[in-house]
Amino acid sequence: MGFETLAWGYGLIEAPRVDERERLHFSDVPNGGVYRRNPDGKLETVLAKRRGVGGMMFNEGGGIVMTGRGLILFDETTGQSRNLFVEWEGRPLMGLNDLTTNDAGSVYTGSLGFNPLSDAAPVPGSLFRIDPPGRATKLWDGILVTNGLGLSPDRKLLYHADSPTGAVWVYDVMADGGVKDRRIFAKMPEGHPDGMAVDVEGGIWVAAVRAGEVVHFGNDGVVRKRIKVPATMVTSLTFGGRDMRNLYIVTADNSEDASRKGTIFRTRADVPGLKVPKARF
Repeated sequence: MGFETLAWGYGLIEAPRVDERERLHFSDVPNGGVYRRNPDGKLETVLAKRRGVGGMMFNEGGGIVMTGRGLILFDETTGQSRNLFVEWEGRPLMGLNDLTTNDAGSVYTGSLGFNPLSDAAPVPGSLFRIDPPGRATKLWDGILVTNGLGLSPDRKLLYHADSPTGAVWVYDVMADGGVKDRRIFAKMPEGHPDGMAVDVEGGIWVAAVRAGEVVHFGNDGVVRKRIKVPATMVTSLTFGGRDMRNLYIVTADNSEDASRKGTIFRTRADVPGLKVPKARF
């Protein structure tokens, strides 16, 4: 597969999302900032200082829902943000990482119990669902390092990357939005699972951090394809384009030119990606 190089010079890029105008939004986790690449290649700063944004989604009424220390709704037109979920049981959250949304506009996201970019031993976090206008429900405990999340096309399954386990896990989604029966969906051939995206056939595409590839699993958990990327630290990915076959891949390095650091690549997928619903806060 051929790659276009769209942008570079960042630290660890995360949280890629493409809006209706084909503008790619992304974050730089260690250096801070949320950015946007326009179809003509112009780069813009959306939010300058926020660090640790591991997940984003556009909001139905405008703005962007994003993680960090907590979950916020950022309004670019005013420059203001509103806290949606910043504490649990009276204690501030240490951090939230990736997220996805369901058809009701609720957010599924995972908490971090330690800094995953440090050498500290993992402290397990939890899986939460935050329903509009901001009611949080804890769904599961014991996730070592929460990463990519995605719902199946029929919304009956929730996929969840737990990086140190080397596996993508799956839950059954109940009618009330809760989950049950967590189990392994697929093991990574190499590296650790980071961000993910779901396709229209129910397959999942997973960024293999430290392995330099994106792994495409079918809806049965069997590897369909391993896409080698010109980077070792492949951190996340998202679909875009009118036919949802543009695959945007983001990294924390560049093996072709180390000076470029975190890079955004684009290629074409053979299966369209599944559109993710907007949040409704």
